[in-house]
Amino acid sequence: MAAEDNYHALDTSWFAVWTRSRQEKVAAAMLEALGVPHFLPLRSEVHRWSDRKQTVTIPLFSGYLFVRLNPNKDSRLRVLNLPGIAGLVGSQAGPLPIPDSEIENIRTVIAQKMQYSTYPEIPIGNRVRVVRGSLAGIEGTLLRTQTDSKLVLSIELIQQSIAVSIHASDVEPIGPRYSPTLQGNPAVSIA
Repeated sequence: MAAEDNYHALDTSWFAVWTRSRQEKVAAAMLEALGVPHFLPLRSEVHRWSDRKQTVTIPLFSGYLFVRLNPNKDSRLRVLNLPGIAGLVGSQAGPLPIPDSEIENIRTVIAQKMQYSTYPEIPIGNRVRVVRGSLAGIEGTLLRTQTDSKLVLSIELIQQSIAVSIHASDVEPIGPRYSPTLQGNPAVSIA
């Protein structure tokens, strides 16, 4: 999370960086040293060995971190040449930007220190906006189970999500989910 002074520069966008295996923290340290704005969401886990327990900090999305840059300038090449970085996530046409709101949603949940879990794929459900509480204004997908409701926040480009428990009465529907990979398929309500 470096160089916040130019965090919202007009000619920059968020991009997902694919890292080499277990090199997310190394890549983040290198980006920090270069002053490149980045975001490496981390979570704590307790690891147990036969003789001890230890809390370790691991990346929320294994193999990914996020950088804010202008892909048409030399900053792209500087990032790609760093140790631990394998490439920028995108298509054959080049790297694809991630909407600012997707990054901000993840940042907000982490900053609020709420309980959440990760999802490896994007679930299909009803699109909602939180209207009350510390997450007011955040948009995501409502996932209902038999015991509770969860708000799923996704980084669609890398098909990774987190889910945070929420009261169903604290959200309002904003329409069906649209995803380029699901064109032509109606959104399914998960009950």
